[in-house]
Amino acid sequence: MADGNKTEKPTPRRLEKAREQGQVARSRDLATTLALLAGVFVIAAGLPAHIQQWRRLFFVLLDRAAKNDLRLGSPALLWCAELAINWLLLPMATVWTTTVAASFAQGGLLFAPAALGLKPERLNPVGKLKRIFSTTTLVAMFKSIIPTAVISYLGYGIFKRDWPHILACMSGSAQVISTEISHILLELFWKSGLVLLIWAVVDYITVRQKLEGELKMSREEIREEFKETEGNPHTKSRIRRLQRQARRGRMLKDVQKATVVITNPTHFAVALEYRLDMVAPVVVAKGRNLLAEQIKSTARWHNIPIMENPPLAQALYRTVEIGQEIPAKLYAAVAEILAFVFKMQARSAGAPR
Repeated sequence: MADGNKTEKPTPRRLEKAREQGQVARSRDLATTLALLAGVFVIAAGLPAHIQQWRRLFFVLLDRAAKNDLRLGSPALLWCAELAINWLLLPMATVWTTTVAASFAQGGLLFAPAALGLKPERLNPVGKLKRIFSTTTLVAMFKSIIPTAVISYLGYGIFKRDWPHILACMSGSAQVISTEISHILLELFWKSGLVLLIWAVVDYITVRQKLEGELKMSREEIREEFKETEGNPHTKSRIRRLQRQARRGRMLKDVQKATVVITNPTHFAVALEYRLDMVAPVVVAKGRNLLAEQIKSTARWHNIPIMENPPLAQALYRTVEIGQEIPAKLYAAVAEILAFVFKMQARSAGAPR
């Protein structure tokens, strides 16, 4: 089937099978960018307090060195490691949490064992080389160049704008210089992050549209999938026809035990069974048109009385299902017919042959 014929949206089953294969619209750039921005903002928020801690540690180390207490066995290295861990623990946890949350938001929790299976084409070096020099790789390289160029242009503009101010601050104290540089770097970071975020959103939209295009189906594929899931319509129709015939055969057989058949006289026929040990008469068969004629024919063949009562026949046909007792509101009308039938049967039984 040509790709040009795949114009229909993928069915839920097709999407489910694609998900089982690990085919989900996810952009690594989006998750990475969100994690980078979260980490940068957490570091920037806690930077003043951490600078004070590092400054105090630096003064303590200088004081120890001046007193000749800074030896090989001193806890200076432990202090530095502890301070570094406290400084980086929250940003690292933020980056990890943001990455997991962004990946989950794009495709949900996904476990695809089929995607982890060993495939021989993955071990083929020729295929690897083809992928390296493929159009997809070139497009990915071009996509990475665009945000890099934009960030470089932003950085150049920021430093060009603030360069005179930086030169003026060089004559000041180290605190003034570090404050000015930190402000410039923070501005560069959040603007660069914004550029990367916009580019990552565009990349996610592109990946999603590409996946939807790959999963599109032709009408023939939809029909084949329907046959697999719901069964062949012709086969199902034949099965339903056979089931109707079987039910009709059983129903016509049950007509043999009927006490009376009430007719419309042409359109409806309802067969009732009543014995003295029964609470109320029971409908053993009913039908209309052709089936009604078959019920009447079976009744004639087995000498079962046929009574014409159009209102009662229509009421029984529309309100009582096969195997159910007649409702109380129809007791009187049915009782009159049964009484007449039993009287006729009694006369026939008492009459000489």
